[in-house]
Amino acid sequence: MAKGKVIISCAVTGAIHTPSMSPHLPISAEEIAESAIGAAEAGAAIIHLHARNPEDGRPDQNPDLFEPFLKVIHQRSDAVLNLTTGGHPSMTVQERIRPADRFAPEVASLNMGTMGFGLFPMLERYKDWKYEWEPAALDASRDLVFKNTYADIEHLLATLSPKGTRFEFECYDTSHLYNLKYFLDRGLVKAPLFIQTCFGILGGIGSHPDDVMHMKRTADRLFGDQYEWSVLGAGARQMAIASMAASMGGNVRVGLEDSLWAGPGTLAETNAQQVRLVRQIIEGMGLSIATPDEARAILDLKGADRTEI
Repeated sequence: MAKGKVIISCAVTGAIHTPSMSPHLPISAEEIAESAIGAAEAGAAIIHLHARNPEDGRPDQNPDLFEPFLKVIHQRSDAVLNLTTGGHPSMTVQERIRPADRFAPEVASLNMGTMGFGLFPMLERYKDWKYEWEPAALDASRDLVFKNTYADIEHLLATLSPKGTRFEFECYDTSHLYNLKYFLDRGLVKAPLFIQTCFGILGGIGSHPDDVMHMKRTADRLFGDQYEWSVLGAGARQMAIASMAASMGGNVRVGLEDSLWAGPGTLAETNAQQVRLVRQIIEGMGLSIATPDEARAILDLKGADRTEI
């Protein structure tokens, strides 16, 4: 586990929230690039990236939509770039892997288990929609399985590991930690593991402090000193969970993918705003944030010059 240096990851736009939920959600390549660069300048060492259709904000894994913002971020920032292989729960693994396969990033996300991914409760919070696809996609999650089978995980590992890409292992429940242990024991993944424990998504573990402790204890027992722990808290619990984890020696993830908020009833205007908030908390504890190169050393990454961006 990291001692003293806290890696801040920022998930810039994601695939969960929709354009009607916030006017500040980055949609176009220019918006995603500028928001990512701002987050890096504010202190994020790792930038986690999805793409959206610029016409209507729909999540889209077309690598051609990733390329414009990836090149700009790569040219103007030293941040570690982390590409999604989760895409959207409705996509196949073949669709989801396309950007990471093409660009061979330093890091790619990897979801460690099949699960429900219930976004439909957000229908109760919003009434006015810019696009028809938004409420339809949320409602469809009532009967949607986010498929991450062992074969899917093996396919992602077999495709991306030879490129030198390492992984942000997204674990939404304790079973996902056990799945990761299975792959570690068989030599299909290697330490140091970057484990992102995810809290507050319907279908995964909750966001109570006991849930955080349970995931941490389980990871400690399974992986010992072979992993780096990070947390993301969905929605209003983002900063509380980040604060708890940082105080326990962990790393943190913020960003508009995970939460639209900068405080009770206050929409975050930028990703950088959330990064500054969590940085203030971290530094207020007497801890230091990791630079991109320090994050590369902690996670044993290949370096930005060895990607295909």
